[in-house]
Amino acid sequence: MTVSMTGFAARKGQGAGHNWSWDIRSVNGKGLDLRLRLPDWIDGLEIALRAELSRALQRGNVSLSLKVARDGAAEGAETLRLNPATLSAVLSALAQIEDAAMAAGVTLGQPTSADVLAARGVIDANSADTDPAPIRTAILADLPALLSDFQAMRAAEGAALNSVIAAQLDKIADLTAAADTEATARRDAAPTTLRDALAKVLANAEGVDETRLAQELALIAVKNDVTEELDRLRAHIDAARALLIDPAQVGRKFDFLTQEFMREANTLCSKSQSLALTRIGLDLKTVIDQMREQVQNVE
Repeated sequence: MTVSMTGFAARKGQGAGHNWSWDIRSVNGKGLDLRLRLPDWIDGLEIALRAELSRALQRGNVSLSLKVARDGAAEGAETLRLNPATLSAVLSALAQIEDAAMAAGVTLGQPTSADVLAARGVIDANSADTDPAPIRTAILADLPALLSDFQAMRAAEGAALNSVIAAQLDKIADLTAAADTEATARRDAAPTTLRDALAKVLANAEGVDETRLAQELALIAVKNDVTEELDRLRAHIDAARALLIDPAQVGRKFDFLTQEFMREANTLCSKSQSLALTRIGLDLKTVIDQMREQVQNVE
């Protein structure tokens, strides 16, 4: 079952005197890259979430955002408290920026108190007299539902990818069959072509070693034979179709296989010695490149 690395899910929850909302989204990536935006006052939450996400996902650039607020119905107005250390650091940084700007002859607008309060960490929300353990437990209990929605979307995207890639493989198979037909026709005519070429050379050359010349022409014929390339293309097609129904994460294998597809198509073009076969090879390269773009999204 093909799974896409592209997905999105959002969810709201409530528990332990708080309510929260979070969303998770991902795009393709070579490995698993987790980027989390979480309340820093809930100790141990990031470690736990990273562990769960790492178990559930294999690849992708994944971003998860979580916002938590005290439940007003249960606790009253949200508690806000200044963090003196962070406030001092922010004000010091602003002073340094202003000094540097003045030295450079640059005029800056004065920051407002709202700008200062917006700096991360200046205000601790929900931190006073709050035990983070219950809310951490409640949030982690809500995570499986979020991941279920997220994985369902990635699976749906994967099903669409599966159909697109399967159609591209069918086209590659058709082009490979056409290349085989053209190569067979060319191979049947090759002995006559070589004999004619040999006769022309011998008619216009003196002292030529006929045996050596025949060997060289035979070697050219071998080098122009594309049978192995076509056999490997057919083998790659079978391998790709097997990957499409493999329940494991096959993205890396599929990515490598598309490189092998392209290698054979390039060799086919270089050995074609035929306008019709070259055109088929170029069409193959186009479809393979299109398939590679789709495969980049497979987990």
